[in-house]
Amino acid sequence: RFDPRTHRIRRGITSCFLPPLVRLFHSSSSTMAKSKFEYVRNFETDDTCLRNCYIVVRLDGRNFHKFAEKHKFTKPNDNRALGLMTRSAHSVMEELEDIIIAYGQSDEFSFVFKRTSNWFKRRASKLMTHVASQFSSSYVFYWKEFFGEEPLLYPPGFDGRVVLYPSNRNLRDYLSWRQADCHVNNLYNTVFWTLVQKGGLTTAQAEDRLKGTLAADKNEILFSEFDINYNNESALHRKGTTLIWEKVNETVTKRVKLPNEEEKEVHVTRSRKRVRALHCDIIGEQFWEDHPDILEDDN
Repeated sequence: RFDPRTHRIRRGITSCFLPPLVRLFHSSSSTMAKSKFEYVRNFETDDTCLRNCYIVVRLDGRNFHKFAEKHKFTKPNDNRALGLMTRSAHSVMEELEDIIIAYGQSDEFSFVFKRTSNWFKRRASKLMTHVASQFSSSYVFYWKEFFGEEPLLYPPGFDGRVVLYPSNRNLRDYLSWRQADCHVNNLYNTVFWTLVQKGGLTTAQAEDRLKGTLAADKNEILFSEFDINYNNESALHRKGTTLIWEKVNETVTKRVKLPNEEEKEVHVTRSRKRVRALHCDIIGEQFWEDHPDILEDDN
């Protein structure tokens, strides 16, 4: 029914005027936001990362010793678990293309954002939580791809931290530190579990046997007692996993319609980026000489 209070005719166009009560519920969100409670935003901490610094987000498995025991991971290294970690990190890099390199070993992974990145306005909390949530959900999502019908007994957890590195040297030293840590831990674990699994020692006896030993001592135990050359062990276990971007050319076939209405197949080559996994030394110069596009110029 026509109501003269809310309608009027002007040059053939019907206009509608909302009554005061209706206008109240159609107020803009900006007006609604200006409430007496808005002051609580002042308690938020400014966690914007300093500019011109590489942003490193490092994730570590939370209580993964227990997680590995519950899921019966192979000792000293479970290739299924390592593959799942890498697949999860791969997913993070595909989601956040400003990550220029990632490095992982055991139950940890570090992701390096380029210095000029402005993702999430460089807010540390946003970067860390996005990386952690993407990694964790991917770990659960791809579990069956690596463990088959072996069930995931409970959700895994990963904690994160954000660290800034202002120079290429600082960043390289950080990544070298993580790879050196991989070597130290893997050498110890390899000898430890060899003494248990092949030498017949208990875990307490193996731990006591290795007290005070240096890297050379551990290598000697492996070689002289078990005929194992540590340098021949898998590079995945000794060096960890480095993820980088690489450009690849892909050729696809397309059908193109010609002016005479005929169709012709043509080959089109496109260049795109994809994530590549490497198990190599990143402490020396060779890796960085082979991939000069990873680091930005310090100047």
